[in-house]
Amino acid sequence: MKRSKEKSALIVVDVQNDFIPGGALAVNEGDLVVPTINGLQEKFKYVVATQDFHPSNHGSFAANHAGKMPGELIELAGLTQILWPVHCVQGSSGADFHSDLDQSQWAAVFRKGKNPEVDSYSGFFDNAKRGDTGLGDYLKSLGIEQVFVCGLALDYCVKFTALDSKSLGFETFLITDATKAVNLNPADGSNAIAEMEKAGIKIITSKEL
Repeated sequence: MKRSKEKSALIVVDVQNDFIPGGALAVNEGDLVVPTINGLQEKFKYVVATQDFHPSNHGSFAANHAGKMPGELIELAGLTQILWPVHCVQGSSGADFHSDLDQSQWAAVFRKGKNPEVDSYSGFFDNAKRGDTGLGDYLKSLGIEQVFVCGLALDYCVKFTALDSKSLGFETFLITDATKAVNLNPADGSNAIAEMEKAGIKIITSKEL
C-alpha cells in the first residue's frame, strides 16, 4: 500500500473510559485495541483524536426520558435515536481517555456530542449534519489526503467517522485490528465493515502499514 507520511493522518476515535470494560457503555474487549493503536501512532506524522463529550442533559441518554430504557428508540432532532446509558459526561472520569493510551503525538482533539439536542457519532459532524467539529477543515489545512481510522466503537462512531471522511474526499482506510464493535446485534460489526467497504473505504490491518 502506498502511503505518504506527509499527506496521511490517523484518527483515534473515542478511546475513553466509558467505552472500555468496566465503563458505562463498555465495548467488549475495547481495552485490547489500546496497544495496537499506540503502535500505530508511531507510524504517523499526524495523529488526531475524537472525544465523546456530552452534557448531562443529553437527549440520547435513556435516563433523561421518563420510563425509557437503554436500547429503546425515540425521535431526536428529527432522526431515529437509540437511547444509551449515561456516558462520557463532560468533566467525568468516564469521558477521560484510557490511561494507557499514548497521547504524546496528538496534534489535536476534536470533541463531539456537546449539543444536547442531537447525537454525534462521527468525529466530523453531528448525526443531523447541523454541527461541524472542524476536523475536516483541519485535515485539509494540513494537506491530508489519506485518513486512517481506528478506535471505538466499530459499528457506531468509527463507522460514521470513516463514512464522513470518505464523503469529504479523503482516501479512507479502516484498521480492523485497532477497533472493536458494540454489537447490540451480533452481526453489527461485520455489517459495519461491509457498509464501509461498499462506500469505497479500504479495509486493512495494522500489519499493512
